Amino acid sequence: MQEKVRFTENKFLITLVFVTSLFMFWGIGITMGDVLNKHFQSVLNVSKANSGLVQFSIFGAYFIMSIPAGLFMKRFGYKNGVLLGLVLFAAGSFLFVPAASAESFGFFRIALFILGCGLATLETVAHPFMASLGDQRSSDQRVNFAQAFNAVGTMIGPALGTYFLFRGAASQGEGMESVKNLYLGIGTVILIIAVAFSFVKVPALADPHEEIAETNTEAVNVDIKPAKKLFQHKHFVWAVVAQFFNVAAQGGTWAFFINYGHEVMGFSDEIAGHYLVLFMGMMLAGRFIGTFLMKYISASRLLAIFALLNIVMCLIVAQGLGWTSFIALLFINFFFSIMFPTIFSLGIKNLGKHTQQASSFISMGVVGGAVFPFLMGLIANQSVAAAFYLPIICYLVIFLFGAKFYKVKH
Repeated sequence: MQEKVRFTENKFLITLVFVTSLFMFWGIGITMGDVLNKHFQSVLNVSKANSGLVQFSIFGAYFIMSIPAGLFMKRFGYKNGVLLGLVLFAAGSFLFVPAASAESFGFFRIALFILGCGLATLETVAHPFMASLGDQRSSDQRVNFAQAFNAVGTMIGPALGTYFLFRGAASQGEGMESVKNLYLGIGTVILIIAVAFSFVKVPALADPHEEIAETNTEAVNVDIKPAKKLFQHKHFVWAVVAQFFNVAAQGGTWAFFINYGHEVMGFSDEIAGHYLVLFMGMMLAGRFIGTFLMKYISASRLLAIFALLNIVMCLIVAQGLGWTSFIALLFINFFFSIMFPTIFSLGIKNLGKHTQQASSFISMGVVGGAVFPFLMGLIANQSVAAAFYLPIICYLVIFLFGAKFYKVKH
């Protein structure tokens, strides 16, 4: 009789709740950048291509910070890694105050970079942290469950941004004041969360990846070779590549969603911002439904199916067919929903002592979100609809990973 795998254990519940909340907070931080992208176009007269440098600053920080964050986590543990991420997140938020006073796009990018370092640290730490809170065989479900609350954060971010930045016809000065007040509030909340988490007692963790690699290989029917080096694990290498293209597609699609609503659909920035909240709600629905479907469909197969469906959605969006294309644009985020956490959890499968280092490299793949918005912006300067042909390349790579290259080699 097959042993039933539990979602987690009772001793981990408080820690699991807290770590899950972190997924929500960095969802807010990332999607606020998508609102700022359009806001800076209006109040600082930044072009679409250059506004993509907002995403470059945030996601570029992932490339710089992911390995140091992984080393810090390995040396000082998961809890201290979380605290480092929260402090950097708060510090970057507070730097928005002098940046807004100076009305300097360059200063804003420095603040966004430091904020992005905080987000990169939280992502690097939180995924293996969540995976360690129970049996590895249920890690896909745990990570996708936590990512569902990340989707809640991605709804809160645009809602906050739209309320503070797009409400009414703000002058340039008022627009900067709104940015200042918004990020002062965000920084204060994040700092309070950091203080609260410092008092949480985290149970001693026996990393399930280590356990399976050393003592429980029969449970996953995989024979791990302890001497195997990290980059000899081909499924991990492909996960890094797939994550690069995954976040590239995400970064570009999210960055120009409001532009699409404004230019193709004729919405005001405020109305387009409200639809951005619905857009993120589609991702929330996708994560809950995707987590449920994984009880019946393997995570890898579902990933491949969703990637194919997003290729179809991108083709429809690129035609600029009014509401038909706009609905397809909304569904891109539904099918995107499971991609980040599923690629991450498949990539760190059965890596034993390499798990934390692997987490750093997969987080580095997020740098795809730094370069793609700029490339899409170059096309969007001519036609924002045509820019959505580019993500098709990304979803083809993700399909290949989900269909074939996720497999753990003996």
